[in-house]
Amino acid sequence: MNIQIFGINKCFNTKKAERYFKERRINYQFIDLYEKSLSKGELQSVKAALGINALINSASKEYTRLNLDRILSADMREELLLKNPGLYKTPIVRNGKQATVGYEPEVWNSWE
Repeated sequence: MNIQIFGINKCFNTKKAERYFKERRINYQFIDLYEKSLSKGELQSVKAALGINALINSASKEYTRLNLDRILSADMREELLLKNPGLYKTPIVRNGKQATVGYEPEVWNSWE
C-alpha cells in the first residue's frame, strides 16, 4: 500500500486517520494541506474516485467567504480547491487510484 493522508494538523478526523494507520503499522505519508496543497494531478485522481463535490466542505468559512454555493461549474470549483486548502473536507486518504474523504476505517480495512 502507498497511503497518503492529506489533512490539517488541527483536524480531529485527520488525527484519527493517522492513528488508524499507526496502530496497524502501515506506513503513510502525511501532507498538511496548509503547507502543501494537492497538486492538479492528485486532485484529478481523487476527483475521479470521489467526485468534486465530495471534496468540498460546505460548512467551512472559506466556502461561505467565496460564496461557493453560487458557483456551479466543476472547473471553477476545482480551481478554487487548488487555491484554497481550507475548502477541503479532511482527511483525504489516497491509496493509488482509490481514495476516501473523512474517517473511513471500513474502506481502509478493505485495502489491506
